[in-house]
Amino acid sequence: MSYSDVQKAVTVERRRVWAAWFAGSLLALFVASAINAFTGSPLLAVAVFVVVFIVLTVTAYRMHTALGRRADRERRQVLGDDYPG
Repeated sequence: MSYSDVQKAVTVERRRVWAAWFAGSLLALFVASAINAFTGSPLLAVAVFVVVFIVLTVTAYRMHTALGRRADRERRQVLGDDYPG
């Protein structure tokens, strides 16, 4: 495996993480809208959306940083001990 392969794989995975975050955020928005429509409680809808959005954001960020750490390990393995990171 080359350095370029590692970089491409990490880039693809990071894009997938943030695409899933975006899709989850849209889904949370639709659920909050449905809660508001069916219960008539905008406060409950906003609370559900905010909680889900925060959970999704924290999870996506943690996955993003974990991919960065994994990429550093793989780069060191590919490039050897000369990698300055």
